[in-house]
Amino acid sequence: MSSIPPEAGDAKSRQADWSRMPERSNMLALRVICWIAIKCGRPLARLILHPISLYFLLFSPAQRRHIKRYLFRAIGPNAGWVDGYRLLHAFASTVLDRIYLLRGRLDLFDIRVYGNLPVEAEAHAGRGAFLLGAHIGSFEAMGACKQQSQNPEDLRLAMLMYQDNAQQITTVLDAISLPGLRPHIIALGRPHSMLALRDWLDGGGLAGLLADRTLAGPDEAGQQRGNSIELPFLGQPALINDGPFRLAALLRRKVFFMAGLYVGGARYDVRFEPLADFSERISDPAERERRIHAALETYVARLEALCRAYPYNWFNFHDFWLEDSA
Repeated sequence: MSSIPPEAGDAKSRQADWSRMPERSNMLALRVICWIAIKCGRPLARLILHPISLYFLLFSPAQRRHIKRYLFRAIGPNAGWVDGYRLLHAFASTVLDRIYLLRGRLDLFDIRVYGNLPVEAEAHAGRGAFLLGAHIGSFEAMGACKQQSQNPEDLRLAMLMYQDNAQQITTVLDAISLPGLRPHIIALGRPHSMLALRDWLDGGGLAGLLADRTLAGPDEAGQQRGNSIELPFLGQPALINDGPFRLAALLRRKVFFMAGLYVGGARYDVRFEPLADFSERISDPAERERRIHAALETYVARLEALCRAYPYNWFNFHDFWLEDSA
């Protein structure tokens, strides 16, 4: 394990900065798909996922190259075109299902929730907590937790995110969502972000963040986004940012791993697991660093285990291991 200072490897960081990738969305096509989903129903709408998945498999060479590298490591050297297609189809399925989940149509799905009681305890006690996930499965499927909770009004979820990427699909989904079903958004990298996040947690809110992507350079407020730590992931060294864990340590909160895994058909498994507890003050800087590193390693190990168990659920279609830049 090694720490990469923000100024080192700047060329690699620029090439790995996924937030600069052009958005491959067409507003008219997105609106047509949403219209089909709402007017024709989920069974018919799922039929259009096959040509969409095939199109991106055939005509997105860079993404296809990244998918191939990932599947070789998650499944093995026998992974082929069929596996790439299955991954893209699973991704398209979760995007389509977002339409129904954001419209409150939980009756269309078989959603099973595991390990949510400790998370709910933090929310009900008014302490708040961090929920760290990844680009795996469906974030919207975790809305089922609120529906199944005995005190759903206490489960207030905010999504921490950089809003400059995927603006078109976000605009469309915002337009079709029912009031109260879209999570509150706290924009990261802005001068007021830290205050907004602290106030949200102090009010007992939950803060969700997808922590498997690293952004290069400082944010708009001039602050560095944590350290890039090199850790083994699926048998290959990868840079993982420890910024989310530094946030949790700074704000003294518990951290849980979250994942809304797409199992196939209409089935989702939503899982929560404890990752770290930073709720007590840590006066020794060395001990704080040790706990942050340990939490980051636990996060990476859990993500790796899910990628092997559910290989068609990890939707990172960019140069994650920096192999193109090498």
